[in-house]
Amino acid sequence: MTNTQSHKRALLVTRKLPEKVEERLCKAFEARLNREDAPLSAARIAAEAQGCDALLITPTDRMDARLIGALPECVRIIATFSVGYDHIDLAAAKARGIMVTHTPEVLTDATADIAMLLLLGAARGAHWGERMVRENRWGAWAPTHPLGMDVSGRRLGIFGMGRIGRALAHRARAFGMEIHYHNRRRLPPEAEAGAIYHETFEGLLPHCDFLSLNCASTEQTRGILDARAIALLPRGAIVINTARGDIVDDDALIAALKEGHLAAAGLDVFNNEPDIDARYRELENVFVLPHLGSATPATREAMGMRAADNLEAFFAGERPRDALT
Repeated sequence: MTNTQSHKRALLVTRKLPEKVEERLCKAFEARLNREDAPLSAARIAAEAQGCDALLITPTDRMDARLIGALPECVRIIATFSVGYDHIDLAAAKARGIMVTHTPEVLTDATADIAMLLLLGAARGAHWGERMVRENRWGAWAPTHPLGMDVSGRRLGIFGMGRIGRALAHRARAFGMEIHYHNRRRLPPEAEAGAIYHETFEGLLPHCDFLSLNCASTEQTRGILDARAIALLPRGAIVINTARGDIVDDDALIAALKEGHLAAAGLDVFNNEPDIDARYRELENVFVLPHLGSATPATREAMGMRAADNLEAFFAGERPRDALT
């Protein structure tokens, strides 16, 4: 870890960030940077945080109650370089009087692009098609095989019609898809743009040729796509997940993919990343990506700048616009 001048607020940055973001942080703070970019253990974070006023963390840093309790009293704010915050115990932070912020809005388009990629890739067999070419198994053309699934004109169900869900719906309409959704609150007509609202998650499922998970990971949503929910989907449906892995019951999803109740899945997020359930790697009807939702240079830079905005606002005596506690 490296330091800059000592007269500024001290900030621990747990991972290497885009160059322009680090430059800004070093101008505004006494930024302790992680030049090696190796994930820090909980004990290392607690030790490096000594004398720090703030932490800038990432989803690889699990800020549970034990680690938050071990932070020095000088830490007043934790800014996470992510829109999701399920890796932070917000109640523990609030009890310690520590502000927590995240980075919404700036990764909407990048994540919606990945969701559409997963939808198309899962439907049209991108995984097995690429393997056929790479493994030199591409035989003569045949009228009846191998075949993917149609996308145009099909029904897309979106669970979580926030910014990313609405951006995905916008893209899907270009393919002539009929949009259905469930959200905690119904959207106003202008935001629905013709999408069909369902009052419950269970009520949405029978109308989904494709189901895209775009909700936050909460106590209410973790494990919600279980065997009971999957059984409500039409046979041959396709599941897309760019939200969080823990929304899905892996055993139930894998069983449905093997049995054929689900035709395919497109997954960018998993439980226990990167140590995912190894069975996914063996399934030909699963199109997988290594959590690439926000992985573009412009998006990652915007996320860092948004985190910096929140930190600077806090130390200017203002409430950050992305405050969670």
